[in-house]
Amino acid sequence: MRAWKIDSLTTPARLCDLPRPVPAQGQALLRIHACALNFADLLMAEGKYQSRPPLPFTPGLELAGEVVALGPDTSGPAPGTRVACYAGHGGLAEYGTFAVDRLVPLPPSMPYDHAAAFLIAYGTSHLALWHKARLQEGETLLVTGAAGGVGLTAVEVGKRMGARVIATARGADKLAVAKAAGADIVIDSESPDLKDQLKALGGLDVTYDAVGGAGFDAALRATKPDGRILCIGFAGGEVPKPAANILLVKNISVIGFWWGAYMDFAPHLVTQSLATLIGWYANGGLHPHISHHLPLEALPEGLALLRERKATGKVVVQIG
Repeated sequence: MRAWKIDSLTTPARLCDLPRPVPAQGQALLRIHACALNFADLLMAEGKYQSRPPLPFTPGLELAGEVVALGPDTSGPAPGTRVACYAGHGGLAEYGTFAVDRLVPLPPSMPYDHAAAFLIAYGTSHLALWHKARLQEGETLLVTGAAGGVGLTAVEVGKRMGARVIATARGADKLAVAKAAGADIVIDSESPDLKDQLKALGGLDVTYDAVGGAGFDAALRATKPDGRILCIGFAGGEVPKPAANILLVKNISVIGFWWGAYMDFAPHLVTQSLATLIGWYANGGLHPHISHHLPLEALPEGLALLRERKATGKVVVQIG
């Protein structure tokens, strides 16, 4: 089978031929049909991500495919079942073995590319807004980086939860994508008066920040008393340093959030959240946005799209 391998943190991944893996107890062998790329794939290849699989490893955090076989003495989805899987790594290959408790059966209406692009982005947005920020109907939600793979889902989920959604992104084309996803108001993230614009709109109850940098500071200063700011990521490259005096005076909560960790310490919350999301999808309430479909051999091109901020929504590698 073909698979990408990272042998060293100082050399690029290579596409190679490997034996098809055999599932152990508690695992399933999947024929992988699609794998979505994430900014975390870039960080993991450089050893800069929270999760650091031992070398060598196959990248690819989230995938969708078909169950081929189960390991010995293992109960799980029957061979032929269509599933999605948050694997952490291993998705950029034609076959892979994964823990059966990570497999999510798919509704008939969900194609493999949508399934591969679904778990991390929608799971992050829903669990963060529902469980951590306690977003309420009628509140005002700011989404930064709103045309990115995770940001777009936060726009959709926030609207579904009844919030008024303000979206920031860079340039008219990306703002149009966020608007089409349901944002009520869109603002160019490079506006010099971003803070003043946010205040003029009545201020913010919740901010979903995947970018960091100056946008975080503008959001902080436009947050209402008792507001909440979710730290989802730092795609802009600058980790924010919140002014503690503002947090104190306005009773603002800054909340760190990493969806992947919940798979270990609170998997029941992930299961509950994903059940809600897949129900919304099956009823036509969610619409994954995929800007690029690429073949397996085009992984370097896909990573470049993420690195250079040229993708809107998700980049999906289609396999086989």
